[in-house]
Amino acid sequence: APLLDTPERIADLLREENRLYTVENFQVVFLNTRRRLIAVQNISQGTLDTLLVSPLVVFSAAITKRASALILVHNHPSGDPAPSEADIKVTRDLIRAGQLLKIEVLDHVILGRRTDQRPRDYVSLRELGYFL
Repeated sequence: APLLDTPERIADLLREENRLYTVENFQVVFLNTRRRLIAVQNISQGTLDTLLVSPLVVFSAAITKRASALILVHNHPSGDPAPSEADIKVTRDLIRAGQLLKIEVLDHVILGRRTDQRPRDYVSLRELGYFL
């Protein structure tokens, strides 16, 4: 199983699949204690710019798969991967839920599209400082 220890590797893993989506899709990458891939699961589908994510669904899947860590991933059909307020709130809620269950939320990667002004087609909320 691949080692998924950087946002770039996560983006590489899921970029092609997410390119096709016309609405927001929220996926969770489940990892074992060595940060290797157990599974990727689509958790929910949203509208063009809104997504509802239930901590219950995310963590019941994590427990079933015996994941020790997870990475949140979703796409922005607009192409701009900058996080919305709702993205930040969902991330913080899931980090807190994970802390209680001892399942670490390692990152939240948002996939968009490259442009001349934006060489990377993704952002990492951890790199942006939202995991402090």
